[in-house]
Amino acid sequence: MTQRGIVYQAANLLLCYPTTELLDRLDLLREALAGTGLAHHFQPWLDQLATRPLNELQSNYIQEFDLSRRHSLHLSYWSCGDTRQRGMELLGYKDTFKTSGVDLTGNGELPDYLPAILEFAACIDEKAGFELLLRHRAELEMLRISVTDDHLPQAGVLTAVCATLPGTSPVTRDDAKAMLKATEKPESVGLTFLTMLPTRTGG
Repeated sequence: MTQRGIVYQAANLLLCYPTTELLDRLDLLREALAGTGLAHHFQPWLDQLATRPLNELQSNYIQEFDLSRRHSLHLSYWSCGDTRQRGMELLGYKDTFKTSGVDLTGNGELPDYLPAILEFAACIDEKAGFELLLRHRAELEMLRISVTDDHLPQAGVLTAVCATLPGTSPVTRDDAKAMLKATEKPESVGLTFLTMLPTRTGG
């Protein structure tokens, strides 16, 4: 596995629901990431996983990622929201998997789910997975900025994934929206939902 593949596989595991199996792998993850040059981005989340009770980690994960759309790990949500355009967008993700021989039918997960894309890029077809992430860079950056703005420990994991892509990451939410608008198809209607995203106030 390449260094980039190691980053993607580590990010895949660390963006999923925390389990005892994940906690058992923390030392292996630290060791694998040590040679990537991006290990420092993973450190805050790895440290919390190593020191906080599992039930607390799981409860927080559900609150922030399962129950909150502010941190949706489904990338097409960031470009299309819940509009009809999202169905067409999902087909593009699905076709990339299918071209590489991966059939997602019946696995219960949508093809735009970031951990699934990262696992695909790490373990099945790194080139196609990298190109998929690059094609949806704006959506990924929107997610990163939202998680960073809300001070979640997983922010560094997303920063590391974005760091594997060429070019400079947008700094602000408005910059990311501009990137998204520049890459959207002329017929897309999804951006309207972005103006409705709530802004978290307070700590």
